[in-house]
Amino acid sequence: MPARSKAQQKAAGAALSAKRGETAKSKLKGASRDMGESMTEKELEELASTKRTGKPEHAGDKR
Repeated sequence: MPARSKAQQKAAGAALSAKRGETAKSKLKGASRDMGESMTEKELEELASTKRTGKPEHAGDKR
């Protein structure tokens, strides 16, 4: 499942970093904290690896 926005991709990257132990889980806030708890490492990797070209900053933004 590809990321729908740059913000979603960034949150997934932060959650993935914490899940792998590269960042402290206590540093996560908001969506990245929720993603880290509810998604698998593979799912987070898919979201974080989405190409950013052409994505809005936030999912509700119009292009």
